[in-house]
Amino acid sequence: MRSKDNFHSFFRENKDLAKEYINVRLEIYRLGLIRSLSRSAGYMIWVIVSIVLLALFLVFAGIVTGLWLSELTGSYLKGFGWTTLLIVAVTGVLALFRKRLFINPMIRTLIRHAAPANDGLENKN
Repeated sequence: MRSKDNFHSFFRENKDLAKEYINVRLEIYRLGLIRSLSRSAGYMIWVIVSIVLLALFLVFAGIVTGLWLSELTGSYLKGFGWTTLLIVAVTGVLALFRKRLFINPMIRTLIRHAAPANDGLENKN
């Protein structure tokens, strides 16, 4: 009977400590989630801004190339036609090599950032 009283007194004395421990653990998980979401949102905004700037750069580069080739050929139609063919060719090459240039590096990056550290046993390639 004495050990039963010891258990009850132990739990009564440490009930507040256990509640505080659980609340601290929940707060740690919440802050970790906020950190992960903030980092993801930051990356997403960076990607969107980068895509918009890249699109603007490509539009202006296309216009400049079209005008330059128009001056060389003496015809707007030929200059912008060659520029269009160049853009289509570059798009085709990127489409052909999309797995090697975009998909595989993205998979490796996601795995590297999502996988927990395994005490230095990871492959450094």
